[in-house]
Amino acid sequence: MATDKVALVSLDDDPRYGARRLERAYPGHPGGRLLDAVQLGIDDAEVALRGIRHGLALQDARAASLEALPGLLAQLKQDKVKFWLLDLPPEGVQLAVNAAGSTALLLNLSAPHDALRGAHCAAQLLHTLPSHAMLQDALVQYLAARSWQNAWVLQGPSSDDALLLAAWNRAAKRYGIKTAGIRTFKLSGDPRERDLANTRLLTADRQHGLVTVLDADGEFARTLPYATQQPRPVVGSNGLMPLAWHPQWERNGGPQVSRRFRKLAGRPMTGQDWSAWIALRAVVATLVEQPQASAVGHARALRGGRIFVDGAKGPRLSFRAWDGQLRQPVFLAHGDGVVGLAPLDGVLHPTEVLDTLGIDQRESACKAAP
Repeated sequence: MATDKVALVSLDDDPRYGARRLERAYPGHPGGRLLDAVQLGIDDAEVALRGIRHGLALQDARAASLEALPGLLAQLKQDKVKFWLLDLPPEGVQLAVNAAGSTALLLNLSAPHDALRGAHCAAQLLHTLPSHAMLQDALVQYLAARSWQNAWVLQGPSSDDALLLAAWNRAAKRYGIKTAGIRTFKLSGDPRERDLANTRLLTADRQHGLVTVLDADGEFARTLPYATQQPRPVVGSNGLMPLAWHPQWERNGGPQVSRRFRKLAGRPMTGQDWSAWIALRAVVATLVEQPQASAVGHARALRGGRIFVDGAKGPRLSFRAWDGQLRQPVFLAHGDGVVGLAPLDGVLHPTEVLDTLGIDQRESACKAAP
């Protein structure tokens, strides 16, 4: 029996997995390390792998820090690890791309940054988590379908918040949602800056129909629903959110996936967990199709549109040739349930309706050939 090596690459000091942050469980953030989700994918693939007399050896490869990551990546390359599942910040993803070259297939599990699918893309790099652009397109499609107009945007001070604003602005222009105004919030221990996080002051303007909060950190967004000055729905980083997965999804085999993950990990499945699970399923799908192919061959097959995976979201999922992003529906949800699924009915595309979410081929800045 042939065996391929799979490494889940992450950082010990990743702030997303700090004990305090996991305890607070901000909406849309990881609920825990992704190893259990990858293991669930391997368990699900047992029959398919046995059919091709193949096995997968999973390695939990953690670097102490971003500075220590190049050494770990060099070791993975030396050990001929063929599949790298990257649970890394965008800088770490780029380090992995540079280190792997054409010797490994890389799947980005948890960085939604559009630049990784654009100017910083790579032929060997695929993405299973929806991008910022996909998430904002999904949200704005829902708002447009409901004729919810005149958004009052609250933006955080970080560089990641600026990326969220850029994705929001693009989607709002695309689907005709008006931005009534933009205010910047700031969480601070300085009494002189207390008003910068005062939800009533920040939302005092009356000329808006909803509040969009763009908060990559999550701490401010958690305080906003039902705390606005005007009685307005909250969307974005809390309230109505675009998500890769929701544990209350009740169709297409979703309950079975969520139930098995909860049994294995002892917690609800998040979008990042789903991303890790589907990445492993994509690895298995390409192995079944081409058991003896090189990493380059697997990347070409996946980006060639010939291989599909079942993500328990309805349609068969495939990767885009131009940027390596996994096409997929996106949930519109709140804490207790799913209220919609994008693309919404009536949204059209010349070839593939799932490509209405995110950067389409004609817009893509990615120049890496598959």
